[in-house]
Amino acid sequence: MLALSRKKNEAIVINNNIEITILEVKGEQVKLGISAPKEVPVYRKEVYLQIQEANKAAMTVNADALANLF
Repeated sequence: MLALSRKKNEAIVINNNIEITILEVKGEQVKLGISAPKEVPVYRKEVYLQIQEANKAAMTVNADALANLF
């Protein structure tokens, strides 16, 4: 993991087309601004993990349904 220090209004660039800017710092909370191409999905980690779990559940249901066809 790369750890960087940034101040308000400073940014980092990832892969030449994603920019993350520090918008605000209040206590332990940091507000980020993310500029990325529309085809690049950006999720909070907890939402991303929920999507992954839903996808796994859907694959299991579909595999069971497929097995019942034969």
